[in-house]
Amino acid sequence: MKKTYVLIVLLLSIFLVHAQNTTDFFSKSDMFFKTNVKNGRVTYKSIKDSPEPLNELIQIAKGISVDKINLDEYQAFWINGYNLSVIKGIIANYPLKSPLDIDGFFDKIKYDIGGKNITLNDMEHQLLEDNYSKDPRMHFALVCAGLGCPPIIDEAYTPTRLNSQLARQTQKALNDPNFIQVSKNKVKISQIFIWYKSDFNPDGKVTDFINRYKSEKLPKNIKVSYYPYDWTLNDFE
Repeated sequence: MKKTYVLIVLLLSIFLVHAQNTTDFFSKSDMFFKTNVKNGRVTYKSIKDSPEPLNELIQIAKGISVDKINLDEYQAFWINGYNLSVIKGIIANYPLKSPLDIDGFFDKIKYDIGGKNITLNDMEHQLLEDNYSKDPRMHFALVCAGLGCPPIIDEAYTPTRLNSQLARQTQKALNDPNFIQVSKNKVKISQIFIWYKSDFNPDGKVTDFINRYKSEKLPKNIKVSYYPYDWTLNDFE
């Protein structure tokens, strides 16, 4: 009986610590993004000058472990974790003109986060990619620090709001005339749609996915091409 009681107390303590850590992470991430994201861009200079809030967030995230059994929490944590890690990598090398100016930015530099020592590419492809085909809207949530990406959100993704946030960001991107460039019977779209074509519509055209969220629908026979990806830093100056 005593052993059972001790086990229950231990499990409860672990649960409470996890809940406190994730609550702090989402709450402080929300404050960080609200403070440092302006018009879909990041105030890198301000963060570089006062890095303490970001460093605190990274430290909190380091000790958090999330499981896919709580899928909304898992996805929200790793989307925020990815975006925060990108910002951390940029300010470590700031000022610069593009994330591609940093050698191995996506595939070599590792971040200590979520109980893992992991690169940005591995966060995306090993931890989140399995969910893309189920919910390709996440492509509009992960922001790689380039202007070619959909704009970064000025709040944290949270488990309780994740679905509505992903829907809003997807609609925002697909109704942006700079992101979906329509001219008569032609449309130019981001290379995101060719890199991840099977995620967006494995059995049809990417325009079918776009039309789910676009207010002015693209005609079925519209000619599709892809404009070059803009790797210019998404810096708010």
